[in-house]
Amino acid sequence: MEGQVEHQVEHQVERLLSGQGSEVTSCDVGLEQSKPVTLRKNGTYIVCGVIFNDKDEVLMVQEAKQDCYKQWYLPAGRVEVGESLEEALRREVKEEAGFDCEPISLLLIQEQGPQWIRFIFLAKITGGSLKGLAAADQESLQASWWDRRSALQLRGRDILRLIDNGLKYRQDPWHPTTLPQDLSCRHVVQRLVLVFVGAEDQIWILLVKAPELHLPTAAALKTHAVTWAANMVVQEAMPSAYYNHDVNTLGVFSLQHNGRQHGRTDGVCFNTLVALVPDHVQRDEDGRKLAPPSADRPPPVENQRYMWFQVQKQTLREKLLEKTKNTSLLPIHSLY
Repeated sequence: MEGQVEHQVEHQVERLLSGQGSEVTSCDVGLEQSKPVTLRKNGTYIVCGVIFNDKDEVLMVQEAKQDCYKQWYLPAGRVEVGESLEEALRREVKEEAGFDCEPISLLLIQEQGPQWIRFIFLAKITGGSLKGLAAADQESLQASWWDRRSALQLRGRDILRLIDNGLKYRQDPWHPTTLPQDLSCRHVVQRLVLVFVGAEDQIWILLVKAPELHLPTAAALKTHAVTWAANMVVQEAMPSAYYNHDVNTLGVFSLQHNGRQHGRTDGVCFNTLVALVPDHVQRDEDGRKLAPPSADRPPPVENQRYMWFQVQKQTLREKLLEKTKNTSLLPIHSLY
């Protein structure tokens, strides 16, 4: 029986590592402090497209909105009720720039808690034509290809980093192609592959025991960054160790969103790799320095709901080690 359970757990992790998702059937932490997402009411998702031509010029649009009139920005806008993230991207690029496009991969996720999340895509043109001034409307005045050198009045300098990220990813894709999986979710949640790397590169993964062994899932709280959910899990599983370990969300394996049913499937599940790392300087709850704990094995679990699972499968261990060391995953950045 034990071998079969081990196999199931390793299969769950391997699915996520390969960029797939799996249904969110329960939420282990934070659900009672979190509300289901209803777009336009308590949640805003923004999509943003980074699109280049063969000269490495980037597609820009000139704003028609009063507060940023005539300034330039990447094609971007809010996800509408009933849309998937990819549909929203296609619509925004068509409305603002005149082109049909196809997403290649997510480049970056930025968030200010579950109520504001921006999804930045690298995309390619598949049809249509560049929107000129004659087609100006309330969506945008016009679109243009920018060589990133000529003077352009930008709406915000935040896009320079996004453009840079896009160029780097085109030249050398440093994380696997990641596009949203069509799986529904009510809340914004973080599913954790929470690892502890011990002596001789042994790896342990934190699991919830019931109803069957599974990876922990925690709901995002609107008072914190989305990835604070990982901290809540560690606080619940091993409160003593929480004070002298860092909880680092290293990146996103895959994400799940459906969006078809308003208020019922507006949530997003981020499948993430999280590392539990002992602090260099150890302190107790009152801030007094302590002797550092042994880092050979993970800190003991204090809550009976949880357990550590030591990864036996060599190929899985090597993949997880490589990901924890090189962080070759889709990044999620908190703008808090």
